[in-house]
Amino acid sequence: MSEIRKNDHRLLQVLLAPVISEKATMVADKNEQVVFEVDPSATKPEIKAAVEMLFKVEVDSVKVLNVKGKSKRFGRFMGRRKDVRKAYVCLKPGQEINFEAEAK
Repeated sequence: MSEIRKNDHRLLQVLLAPVISEKATMVADKNEQVVFEVDPSATKPEIKAAVEMLFKVEVDSVKVLNVKGKSKRFGRFMGRRKDVRKAYVCLKPGQEINFEAEAK
């Protein structure tokens, strides 16, 4: 627990934003999971500690995936979207994160 206290500033930088999409909503309803966009250097224990600290919930498991950015054409130039790292956070039964209530 003292190790988490030392790295509170790091834990605040791990979660970048919640992913609000049709797929994320279906996963949340079916599996009690929440999807976050996270820092590319974040580890599973850091993500778990950050979610537990910020939202006061108990986390069961964390699954992480890296989404490669698409190559896109901008006029005559080729560009590339940035790579994104997503975390699927599985909450323990009875736990819930409500983003509408957090925004008020």
